[in-house]
Amino acid sequence: QVQLVESGGGLVQAGDSLTLSCAASGRSFGTYNMGWFRQAPGKEREFVAAITRSGSKTYYADSVKGRSTISRDNAENTVYLQMNSLKPEDTAVYYCAATLNLILSLVDLYNVWGQGTQVTVSS
Repeated sequence: QVQLVESGGGLVQAGDSLTLSCAASGRSFGTYNMGWFRQAPGKEREFVAAITRSGSKTYYADSVKGRSTISRDNAENTVYLQMNSLKPEDTAVYYCAATLNLILSLVDLYNVWGQGTQVTVSS
C-alpha cells in the first residue's frame, strides 16, 4: 500500500495559478488510480479530479473543468494538480487519494489518503 504526502498549497490571490503535488511512497504507485479531493470548512469532501493508473484518462468536476489539469509521473511516484484562474470558492484543504477501484469520483471508494494541503484564495 502506498503512503501519500501532499505539498504546494498556500495563500494566493484570485486569478492566480497553483500546482499541488502528491508524492507517493512504495513500489505499487503505478497500479493505483489517483484522485484529488477538497474539503471546505463546514462542507463535505468533494471530488476535484482523477487520473487512471497509466495516465491515459482524466476526469474533472464541473467546478474546475477547463481551469485544472491533473497529471502523473509514475517514474517519480508523483501526481500533480495544476489549477489556474483560482477563485475564492476554491479555498479548501486539498487531499490526494489512491484507489484500485474503477469509479474515480466517489470519496468512499478511495482507501489511501494524504494528510491534505491548505489552499486559500483571497479576493
